[in-house]
Amino acid sequence: MSNDFFSMRGIVKQYQMGGEVQTILKGIDLDIDEGEFLSVLGPSGSGKSTLMNIIGCLDTPTSGTYILHGRTIRDLDQKQLARIRSREIGFIFQQFQLLPRLDAQKNVELPLVYAGVPPKERARRAEEMLVRVGLKDRLHHRQNQLSGGQQQRVAIARALATNPTLLLADEPTGALDQTTGEQVMELFRELNNEGRTIIMITHDLKIARHASRIVNILDGELSEGVSAYD
Repeated sequence: MSNDFFSMRGIVKQYQMGGEVQTILKGIDLDIDEGEFLSVLGPSGSGKSTLMNIIGCLDTPTSGTYILHGRTIRDLDQKQLARIRSREIGFIFQQFQLLPRLDAQKNVELPLVYAGVPPKERARRAEEMLVRVGLKDRLHHRQNQLSGGQQQRVAIARALATNPTLLLADEPTGALDQTTGEQVMELFRELNNEGRTIIMITHDLKIARHASRIVNILDGELSEGVSAYD
């Protein structure tokens, strides 16, 4: 039985490669409850990045049904999908994706610019989010003045700026040392305890275990738990 917050049924993704069709995702079924912290665990080439792109409405499946907040994603046009990406999903990437010419506050303001939020409100919300992630004294530092962990915190603050219903994190500790990665995971747990829904894509079992539930993806197929890593 599916739920109205997040449900995938029979998600298949195929690509034409030369004269052959390659099936990357093979009938994915997945339900996520609002407020859940889920890890999608899998090695390189398992299909997890393709799944992330579909979850984030950056790509569409070849077949199957994806429901997010009661809406069937395949029924939406590009403008509606862009609105979901900019307002309802907060993206957190392995390489931070900060603009080096902008300071931390201006980086966090970017999604609010695209959402049409007035300048004073943008600045207020960006500062609030940076304080929330522990960077009160780094508001006007640029990327080259921040450590890797601080850059990832800026990226998390940026993802939170539009108050999204879903945080989608792609290998969020992949560019960090172990200690800093653990600190970022502690922040994720705090956000989840506040009611944020988090989906984290990772190849690292130790990181995956910070989530409340783990699903394993291997060769385009999804299973509960971490059987492929046992």
